[in-house]
Amino acid sequence: MTAGRVSIRPGNLDDQEQFLAAVERSRGLHHPWVQAPATPEAYRDYLSKHQEPRGVPFFVWLERTELVGIINLSEIVEGCFRSAYLGYYAFTPHAGRGFMKDGLAQVITHAFKVMKLHRLEANIQPGNAPSKALVKTLGFRREGFSPRYLKINGRWRDHERWAILSEDW
Repeated sequence: MTAGRVSIRPGNLDDQEQFLAAVERSRGLHHPWVQAPATPEAYRDYLSKHQEPRGVPFFVWLERTELVGIINLSEIVEGCFRSAYLGYYAFTPHAGRGFMKDGLAQVITHAFKVMKLHRLEANIQPGNAPSKALVKTLGFRREGFSPRYLKINGRWRDHERWAILSEDW
């Protein structure tokens, strides 16, 4: 899927080398917010955990050749709930340039229009101001606070719950 400057597609094993190189150069950007897979084994494990029907790892590409970032839909639930969690991170040197906003808009549209989901939820650490600003610009609302919600880099970290509904998109 393509819209403007970036395109999205599900990640696969062929992307491993570029993914691992992007993770390596982005360690400073990611810490302490995210713990991205950093070895071939961790990458393969990541892909296997994000397989449909429960998850989809979307890779955001600039000019279809340069990996900008990752957007995961995970714990996809259908039936009467029709919801998923949304996780994402950019890679250096692409953070803060609007590429992830474009990629997230494409994934959100795909989730609501193609997958027919009703709700997407993003959980963001309170100190991650750029991430909170990003979801706000896309129409997410802050719904609450979850103490010690996710274990990242060996520590249980608090998160704010942000969500958007299909009818608000």
